[in-house]
Amino acid sequence: MFHVRPAPLLIGVLVLGGLVSGVATTSAADLSVRLDGVHSASGSVRVMLFDRAEGFRKEEKSLAIRQAAASPGTVAVTFEGLAPGRYAVMAYHDENGDGALDRFLGMIPTEGYGLSNNPEVTGPPAFEDSAFALPDGGGAITVTMRY
Repeated sequence: MFHVRPAPLLIGVLVLGGLVSGVATTSAADLSVRLDGVHSASGSVRVMLFDRAEGFRKEEKSLAIRQAAASPGTVAVTFEGLAPGRYAVMAYHDENGDGALDRFLGMIPTEGYGLSNNPEVTGPPAFEDSAFALPDGGGAITVTMRY
């Protein structure tokens, strides 16, 4: 009787295959954002996505931005391929097309704006008040625009 030994290459392939199949893959999630209460078709709506408190509300610090033509009523945008996690959204209606949320005295918005979770704010909104969890399968939120 003789003994058959598996070829070293075959062993390597089997071990590598086992390692690869044991690696967890991170799924990509989509986030649909519905903006309710847009007043007019003037300009566009800009939706900023944030994944941390640092820089929240500052467009240049956002993780991603979506822009869509304004339309009275509801406007929707989607952020694709996100990692599951904690996010917050701030949106504004750029009615005059200047690329910024206009403010009276540099503080009080004079164009429509909205935040995820629709918190009542009396000062600068905080990330924590607007933060929500995006699961593996993605999700959808509704933001009510305020004018």
